[in-house]
Amino acid sequence: MPIKSFQAARQKLVPKKKNSLLVRDYMTRNLITFSPQQSILEVMRILIRNKISGGPVMDDLSRLVGVISEADCIKHLSESKYFNQPFFDRKVADSMSENVDTIEIDKTIFDAATLFHETNRRRLPVLDRGRLVGQISRQDVVKAALLLRSQRWR
Repeated sequence: MPIKSFQAARQKLVPKKKNSLLVRDYMTRNLITFSPQQSILEVMRILIRNKISGGPVMDDLSRLVGVISEADCIKHLSESKYFNQPFFDRKVADSMSENVDTIEIDKTIFDAATLFHETNRRRLPVLDRGRLVGQISRQDVVKAALLLRSQRWR
């Protein structure tokens, strides 16, 4: 079963600058985000409606505080059943992953590839001076590599 990304429908990948190597030129900017106070039921409905597998969690000051995914929902569904507790009363803050690997907007796709390899993540939130501005996925890096295949790096 393919894994869907945290982002909305993909736009055609065309870097702003010819032969660009920067994350900023390949990332997705239009993200669906969640708040820590949202209910898990609401999150699950949004995930299904938008055909995504999760999204960044932002606090009231628009700071990235975590990521909520289908896997987090399933984990807590399982735990709720095991401990005989109501599942849908939970909030995102109770279920989200708080340790989020991120990448800065001015890093290269090679930095992103290295981070993907080291962390085994499928997507990385992109930050600009600590503020969430987008997301880059493994697929974005592969597409960027294909677009740059005629380049020579020394």
